[in-house]
Amino acid sequence: MSIEALFFLTALLLPVAAFSGWYFARRDPFADVAKYPRETKPQIGTDYFKGLNYLLHDRPDKAIEIFVKVLEVETDTIETHLALGNLFRRRGEVDRAIRIHQNLVARTTLDVSQRAQALLELALDYMRSGLLDRAESLLLELLDLGLFQPAALRHLIDIYQQERDWEKALDFGTRLELANGENLSVERAHFLCELAQVEIDRSNRPEAQAYLERALNADRRCARANLMGAGITLANRDYEAAIQALKRIEHQDIELVSEAIPPLARCYRELNRMDEFADYLTRLASLRISASPMLAMAELLEEQRGVEAAKRYVVQELKIRPTLRGIDRLIDYSLSGVAGEPREDLLILKETTVRLLATKATYKCGQCGFAGRSVYWQCPSCKSWNKIKPIHGIEGE
Repeated sequence: MSIEALFFLTALLLPVAAFSGWYFARRDPFADVAKYPRETKPQIGTDYFKGLNYLLHDRPDKAIEIFVKVLEVETDTIETHLALGNLFRRRGEVDRAIRIHQNLVARTTLDVSQRAQALLELALDYMRSGLLDRAESLLLELLDLGLFQPAALRHLIDIYQQERDWEKALDFGTRLELANGENLSVERAHFLCELAQVEIDRSNRPEAQAYLERALNADRRCARANLMGAGITLANRDYEAAIQALKRIEHQDIELVSEAIPPLARCYRELNRMDEFADYLTRLASLRISASPMLAMAELLEEQRGVEAAKRYVVQELKIRPTLRGIDRLIDYSLSGVAGEPREDLLILKETTVRLLATKATYKCGQCGFAGRSVYWQCPSCKSWNKIKPIHGIEGE
């Protein structure tokens, strides 16, 4: 055992020992010492010294067994047991937390509320150790008891998200909203989007579309639902419907408008309405929200008017809002028609921008700071929904 762990357990258990001594003295403060056999009077102290001796000899499991045995589980001591178990769980020593909380649950002296609290803590231990089926069983038992319902529902939702059981996550999310008035519209919309994705993977587009409509009814600002819906209509070659869905994203979450530009370009191209697309890009670029509309406009100018027109446009935009992606594009345009030493210099700059762009995260979670190079609707780190957005600024959008 490390010195740090030894100090932690010693510091934790000495107050427990002190509390235990006070507690047993309080139970009968006027008792006649002569009534008790001399050899039993120092038993608690002896057991605690045994426990500390096990700690010193790197046998913490045996030490815990003694401490749990010595500290009698009654109304006055249950909080001490819960605190001890929670400390172990927070330190990652989940097996020890489970033993303590199982010891509590097994006691017949606890009232219904105390046992329910121990069940909740044991469920959290199981969740921490990945035993989700056991945790689910305990949390459902709490719901049957009618105790700690908001907490039980919230943890059940977490379990069903991990298991990707979106129907149950949706059901228990609705129950949590009814239980305490919590607004889970964002989460419910994403659960419905996940169900839609299952149907898309099965090539069941009508059913997927129905889930997406429910998602938008749950949360009108769910840009993901319109992105997915546009994908379905694109597959059906209904380009007009796809355009309408994709253009709504600007009003739902303008930070995600960069996700809509590539499929929009395809739709307008299929309909031979690129001038309309150019007008839309010009308006988006004027908002200075994202580099993507500017870059898409530059590609369109290059296609319609040539490299020099695209280059002049990018230079003009970079003067107002410089970005690494814009500089990289300007280098591409500058390389056209350049030879000799100037070209070699530009190639060095190009290599630099390519490396920088390859190593920079492009998306970041506004909740926990997780960063990556692709969009996640649920953060892999903090599990929050709809918190990951494109990074803005000179190195991002």
